[in-house]
Amino acid sequence: MHKTIGILAHVDAGKTTFSEQLLFHTKTIRQRGRVDHKDSFLDSHSIEKNRGITIFADQGVFSYNNSTYYIIDTPGHVDFSPEMERAIQVMDYAIIIISAVDGIEGHTETVWQLLRKHKIPTFFFINKIDYDDTNPDAVLQEIFANLSEDACHITNSYTEELIEFIAERDEVLLEAYMENGFDELLWTKKFKQMIEECIVFPCAYGSALKDIGVLDFLESLDKLTDTHYNIDRAFTAQVYKIRHDESGNRVTFLKVLSGKMRVRDEVKIGSEHEKITQLRQYNGSKFKTIDEANAGELVAVTGLTAASIGDTIGANQSKTHFDLIPTLKSKVIFDDSIHVKEVLRSFRLLDAEDPSLRVYWDEYFQEIHVHVMGVIQLEVLVQIVKERFHYNVTFGEPKILYKETIEAPVRGYGHFEPLKHYAEVHLLIEPTGRGSGLTFDNICHANDLSIGNQNLVKHHLLEKDHHGILTGSALTDVKITLLTGRGHNEHTSGGDFREATYRALRQGLEKAQNILLEPFYDYKIKVDMDLIGRVLSDVQQAHGTFEPPENTGDKVIIKGRVPVATFMSYSTTFASFTHGTGTLSLLFGGYDRCHNQEAVIERIGYNKEADPEYTSTSIFCAKGTGYKVPWQEAEKAMHCL
Repeated sequence: MHKTIGILAHVDAGKTTFSEQLLFHTKTIRQRGRVDHKDSFLDSHSIEKNRGITIFADQGVFSYNNSTYYIIDTPGHVDFSPEMERAIQVMDYAIIIISAVDGIEGHTETVWQLLRKHKIPTFFFINKIDYDDTNPDAVLQEIFANLSEDACHITNSYTEELIEFIAERDEVLLEAYMENGFDELLWTKKFKQMIEECIVFPCAYGSALKDIGVLDFLESLDKLTDTHYNIDRAFTAQVYKIRHDESGNRVTFLKVLSGKMRVRDEVKIGSEHEKITQLRQYNGSKFKTIDEANAGELVAVTGLTAASIGDTIGANQSKTHFDLIPTLKSKVIFDDSIHVKEVLRSFRLLDAEDPSLRVYWDEYFQEIHVHVMGVIQLEVLVQIVKERFHYNVTFGEPKILYKETIEAPVRGYGHFEPLKHYAEVHLLIEPTGRGSGLTFDNICHANDLSIGNQNLVKHHLLEKDHHGILTGSALTDVKITLLTGRGHNEHTSGGDFREATYRALRQGLEKAQNILLEPFYDYKIKVDMDLIGRVLSDVQQAHGTFEPPENTGDKVIIKGRVPVATFMSYSTTFASFTHGTGTLSLLFGGYDRCHNQEAVIERIGYNKEADPEYTSTSIFCAKGTGYKVPWQEAEKAMHCL
């Protein structure tokens, strides 16, 4: 049986030390490493060793009681949380490590919400119980209050408390207990089912550093988990990580969901077929080659170039979309002696490994931009580029990633007819719900515009992010419908419909009531009662909103929404005035209306007339000469009206 177990936590809760203990007890490693000693097995990258934090979601493999376990040690720092989220998609079970010293911290709640979204069965391990004045029972109460009332304390035997807890959630089991007494096999079967269905969440206590309770926990984990993979079904796999090895080979990490794969097999990726040239099983930074991989296994392959992170490949094709999205962008700064193509090539490789970077080449300004979660990520990127590509880069000050949308439906018209060219496009642009992105519909009749040209319009609308006209930020939350259009059998050629489509989109935006959007946090703050006034005042000054505060013991919980721009540095201030007694959880909450739209527009200073990629002006032809028609007059001049 193959089981993939994810280890997740807030930074410094002890998950890497916990992972080391599992590997040691199962004789995968001979010596337990420590983060502070820079010798942990899974934090193998030099940057991880030097910084003392997990940055990359690396995996270890061990065998225990006839099962093969793949453990994934994920980053705990918020700047690297997209790496953690990408790993979640292939987990069978998750273990959240919570420090008994610090209790539930901000990132713990982010981890919990992601696991619930992906419906990953979850265990808790309350760590560091060897520290003075720690109370694991109090941390369990925190779990009840902040995460789930369905958590339960487990040991190596069924206590009366645990029996009562399980019985409360299964009336049939309770009746069997009342009639026939306790049957451990039956109760274990039901308990396993409840865990797998995310009805209950077992919790154990221990100390990873002092090796207290870890082996007992492993025994419980082994006894209470099952997986159900089918080797007889058609091959399907999930791509969760991409790396490039020392030889520059692209290595694609897969979770085999069904069937099996062998070296030299052809794999379907979209409409393409590619051949597997090598199969690898990684354990830390080392790997061994294998000939075959079966359902349930984590493997890495070479030979695939078309697959990207989040793709499901093989018999079933789909794409995973991730919640943790960077809200900052930064310019890559490098020496003039380094050719820009070399820098761009390097960052394209990094973009394949971390698609949240969204590496962007600005042709007009000749600049490379990346999307990031925070300044720590930028510091690490500087080190990665130096180590892997052997040159130095720095980054400009991170700036907020804004987006744009519209208030009400508009129609856009574009015409492109210089001499010997011809294309006309009519679009309906409508606002949609927040977070819906850009979607496309088509009601154009084939008698008006050929199917091939209709597909060209669709392709050009969906091929990239389009600039809004307020700040040049990405257009989002709109549905664009192709109404009609016109081509010419002789004069329409490559690129004409791209020109007409972009002009129609831009002409529509010129007429629309445009709105600037900014990223928001959904926050949750827990502080002592006497600090509520300070917190509410800070939220209001940051242009945030809050729900009615909730009292819990001698603490108060405040929830609400606040712009990232005004709150991104608040954690330092918060830690200072709470002296470490409060908790602050910030989760990306999507985009909404910008609180200071006019000020941002003025600061960015985008000139819509000088955008090299877009114009709202149409081009018509008369007497063999092309002439421009400004957007205000374009609709009347269209041929399809």
